[in-house]
Amino acid sequence: MTLGEVNSLGRDEFVALLGGIFEHSPWVAERAWSSRPFTTVAGLYETMVVAVERASSKEQLRLICAHPDLGARAKMSAASASEQMEAGLDQLTAEEFERFRALNSTYREKFGFPFIYAVKGSTKYDVLCALERRLQASTELERSTALEQIGRIAQFRLAELIHDRETP
Repeated sequence: MTLGEVNSLGRDEFVALLGGIFEHSPWVAERAWSSRPFTTVAGLYETMVVAVERASSKEQLRLICAHPDLGARAKMSAASASEQMEAGLDQLTAEEFERFRALNSTYREKFGFPFIYAVKGSTKYDVLCALERRLQASTELERSTALEQIGRIAQFRLAELIHDRETP
């Protein structure tokens, strides 16, 4: 889809198209809609990120908690499933699966939300190392890191969905 087509969408269609860019959080797209027209995909992305930054702490926490555990065999959005598959998280050995399960559980217990990592271009080993390393962070730092990772995920998803110009 082109950016011009996105700009021409009504509010409901815009939210239907972009509501999943930030995992199960259509409010981000709802808040960005009134800033149309966007001249670049990067501009749309920035508008959505600002909506998240201006959101209440409670809304941000709900956004973080909307994400599935990485490496889990749970129901998740199609985008999350595809991203995890690309990183090999759908092909964990029994031992790897148990390691992810235990670390995810420890992480959730410590921070009160799931571990978030933009897995595009990463391997399951990259994700596992990041999970182990980030368990050492403070809650404040980890919450900020989770929101940054969510932004990276959204940027990847937007780039796959929308193009700045018509293709010849």
